[in-house]
Amino acid sequence: MEGTRLRIGIVGASSLLGKELAEELGSSVLAAAEVALLDEEEAAGQLTSLGDEASFIRSVEPSAFSGLDLVFFAGTADQARKYGPEAVKAGIAVIDLTTALRGEAGAIVRSPWIAEAQGAGSLMNLGTSVVIPAHPVVVMLGLVGARCTRLGVNLMAATVLVPASERGQAGMDEMHQQTVNLLSFQSLPQEEFDAQVAFNLLPSLGIAAKVGMDETAARIEGEYRAAGRLPELTLQLVQAPVFHGYAASVMLEAGARMPASEIVAALAGEHIDLPEEDEVPSNVSAAGQGDVMVRVKSGASRRMWLWLATDNLKLTALHAIACAVELVSLRPKGIVQ
Repeated sequence: MEGTRLRIGIVGASSLLGKELAEELGSSVLAAAEVALLDEEEAAGQLTSLGDEASFIRSVEPSAFSGLDLVFFAGTADQARKYGPEAVKAGIAVIDLTTALRGEAGAIVRSPWIAEAQGAGSLMNLGTSVVIPAHPVVVMLGLVGARCTRLGVNLMAATVLVPASERGQAGMDEMHQQTVNLLSFQSLPQEEFDAQVAFNLLPSLGIAAKVGMDETAARIEGEYRAAGRLPELTLQLVQAPVFHGYAASVMLEAGARMPASEIVAALAGEHIDLPEEDEVPSNVSAAGQGDVMVRVKSGASRRMWLWLATDNLKLTALHAIACAVELVSLRPKGIVQ
């Protein structure tokens, strides 16, 4: 069946991540695939971009999965739980960005980018049915850690600033409305964060937050450890009053002095951008770029500081596509160029 056109579904196509996935698929190795944009009934009929073209979102229902070879779950965890197991039973390759299918037989958490930086082979096999792409913070820190182990780095301490868009459109809308309400001296909506995030920096959220910072940190730390052969990680997450883009202050510790030039040389490679001296990585400068921007503080010491920035949505989409390429390459149809 080599050469047969791949059929891909994106469930949650109206979400921020679903839209980014649809956009990036059009310029990926999977660009020749036929893509179905799927979401709940209220989003059906919406016109959205699919690469360089426009396409309508269709209602997600069991019949919509018929004939699909690959499906991305980029919407809600409920959607993945409802439709994911049946997709697996039907032999469809699944990329689950919601993590709801973590307990399914044949599911693995994976970062092909980190594995490549480590020089490691694929952990997937014909029994792999679901891939949960590693959290974008794991990818960001894992790339740096994997490249710097050759310098004897044994510890990484990272303070990561988390944007509102990691909570999807709901997080974006709540921070926007908080900003408007603060400027007009009105009460603040807190359904998503259970805390004031506008004009604020928080190491934790309210107890009624949809997803707590401790829960997110636990996921990141667990997936980072599971990636193997990386420096020990000490992590602090901070909810930042920005809409898009991660930024992180990272300290690397080794047993011997590391000149900045050696760190820069070690980091050079795919998925990492080392900008010129006069270009400072930030969530603004990283917008629209798929790489992790890294600036190494000058000097030479056993402990060296780095500043990182990346577009969280674009990195997540590109990394998910890399997971999909690896997964479908194991399937009889292969990848259509």
